Amino acid sequence: MKARRLQDIEEYVHSHKNVTLDELCQKFDVSKNTIRRDISQIVRKGSIEKVYGGVASTTDPIPFENRGSKHSFEKNGISHLAASCIEENDLIFIDSGTTTCHMAKYFPTNISFTILTNSLDIINGAAELPLVNLLVIGNTFKQKTKSFVGIDEPRMLDKYNVNKAFMAATGVSITHGLTNSDLLEFEIKKIIAQKAEKLILLADSSKFGKSTLLTYASLEDVDIIVSSNPLTNQFQAFCAAHNIEVKTS
Repeated sequence: MKARRLQDIEEYVHSHKNVTLDELCQKFDVSKNTIRRDISQIVRKGSIEKVYGGVASTTDPIPFENRGSKHSFEKNGISHLAASCIEENDLIFIDSGTTTCHMAKYFPTNISFTILTNSLDIINGAAELPLVNLLVIGNTFKQKTKSFVGIDEPRMLDKYNVNKAFMAATGVSITHGLTNSDLLEFEIKKIIAQKAEKLILLADSSKFGKSTLLTYASLEDVDIIVSSNPLTNQFQAFCAAHNIEVKTS
């Protein structure tokens, strides 16, 4: 219970940049003494610092355009392996993200399939393939993540029978599942994750054991995890217990 609260407090501070102790007490329904002890424990990690009347995040988010270079070798290997899961006549969804975007390099060129996506990188990569039918969702372009976000009518996605959804996540946790931080992206992710026949998660080793603000799917809902390195014993045991296939590049 305490470990989860510490994680939630840390994430809350990072998402809000600066927060007061009173705000944290109200948010997490604990006393000021408890918050002070929790903050002292988190501060030792170096990710937040005490300021007058509260705390502040010391971790600057990495811009999306620079995140692709981090773990780039891993991301390419993951995407190559994930693309090998595409079969003739599949209707697949490809999520926006710095790992999923690499799939465009490895699309099979000798089979017909349909891509549903909100990722600009995937749109550009698929546009030149004559056998690919390309469907785009999202009504607002978000330059920071190179994705189209927001849908006027969530039921519009009901007409698509998605065989496989290739999903990205900012964090992957046994407790919190597949998480991200953007409310507009979250809406599309959650709907697709619920309706896809097969949910395929692409995540490099840095994503596991972390969580962010919003959970769009439980980890047990995943059918296949494609990653770069063997998972920790804890994640391996969870996957075995829930019949989740693990592929490593």
